[in-house]
This record gives sequence, structure tokens and C-alpha cells, in this order.
Amino acid sequence: MMIMEHSPDFSVRDKVVIVSGAARGLGLVFAGSLAREGAKVVLLDTSSDIAEAAANTIIEHGGQAFAAECDVTDQNQAERAVDLAISRFGAIDALVNNAGINQVGPAESVDVDVWRKVIDVNLVGAYLMSRSAAPSMISRQRGSIVNIASIHASVAPAFHCASAYATSKAGVLGLTRALAVEWGKYSIRVNAIAPGFVRTEMTRERLDDRAYLARIMDRSPIPRTIESADLIGALHYLIADASRMVTGQGLGVDGGWLAV
Repeated sequence: MMIMEHSPDFSVRDKVVIVSGAARGLGLVFAGSLAREGAKVVLLDTSSDIAEAAANTIIEHGGQAFAAECDVTDQNQAERAVDLAISRFGAIDALVNNAGINQVGPAESVDVDVWRKVIDVNLVGAYLMSRSAAPSMISRQRGSIVNIASIHASVAPAFHCASAYATSKAGVLGLTRALAVEWGKYSIRVNAIAPGFVRTEMTRERLDDRAYLARIMDRSPIPRTIESADLIGALHYLIADASRMVTGQGLGVDGGWLAV
């Protein structure tokens, strides 16, 4: 006798998704991929003109999107962005905390104000956006928050100096777990994606250094550069209902880096 089971729902169609840092890099790739699969996407960035151009491109290709200027370190701007998303699309199903910056340099000499700025954008920004989106998700008793962490949330950046970045991403992973436990009773899921060395505008200079890249390849179980598109499957899964019982997790997309 055949046992009939429900098929998992991996669709993001008609889900309203806010993506921060969406004007370029991973955020732009995420927004475009979600829109192609039928999600309604809100692109947030401090570069509002670039984000608006990206949203217009999505609309021209039949997607649903709009852009808004938002500095995620400003609570008022974070709350305003969420309000705009709700007024435009009626609700929020998912939030992707992607906005992030880096500062490469020795810990003993890096500018302290810049160090703090990395923490503010990468960690405090993720908290403020999550806090702003929470009331709507709580009222609906559902939602998914996906934080973009890093392998350097778990291991030190061995090939370059980036103490602020590593600290901020470790904090993002801790925030992910804390919010998952705190908001689980509302059926809000909070997870993180921990990418390895992804080729983006932020990392291109380092990854174009053949000696630097060779060191990465020598250590990686899957010896190839990670592209932005390699993260899309993990993102869609964590937003989709197929992962409805997955929360508080940090999903590595790192070619096996953290397994070594």
C-alpha cells in the first residue's frame, strides 16, 4: 500500500520579503532571485537611487518590488521601512538581514570609530530590523528572519585581519539563536546563513589575488570559489514553508570550510 505524504513547500511565491543592503552584492542577487520566483520584494539600502533602479528592473521583468532608503543602524528608519513594506504589500513574511560592511586591518591599529561602525551595521542593524519587523510577524503568528552571518562567526579570519567583522558576525549568530528561542512561541523562525569566501564587490580584490585564493583552495574540501548564486538555495529554503520547523540554526554555505 502506498503511503501518501505531503510534499514540502519550497515556494516563495507571493511572500513579502524585505532585503537590506539590496543595492549591490549579495543583497541584489537575493532580491532578484526571490522576485523571479514570485516573491514581493522590498529593497532597502542607503544608496536609494541604485536600489530603486534595481527595483525598476525587477518590475520591468514582471516582478513585484519597490525600494526605500534605509540606514539599518537608525531605529526610526528601520521602523519606517517596515511600515512602508506593510503599506505597500499588506504584510511581511520574511526579513533578510543582509546589510553589512567590513574593515580589514590589524586590530592594534584599526580606527576605533570604523571598528564600531562595522558592529553597528552588521550586528545592531540586524537587531533593529528584526525588532522593527517583529510586531507584524507576532500579530500574524508567523514569519522568517534570515541573517547573513559568515564562517568567521565561528572561526577566525586566518588569511586577513578583520576583528570587527568576525566579532560582528559572531554576534549575529548569537542574536539568531536568542531571537529564535524568544520568538519561537509566535512561530517566527530565525536562522542564519554562514557563507564562506563568496566573490562579491567587497571580496573581489582579495579573491583576485592568486596567492590568497590558492590558500583558500588548498584548505577547502570543495576547492572552488563560492559564487553569490550558490547561496540562493539556502535562502529560499529558510524563507519557504519547507523549513517551518527549522530555527536557531546557522547554515554554512562554505564548501566544507567549517568541517575541516
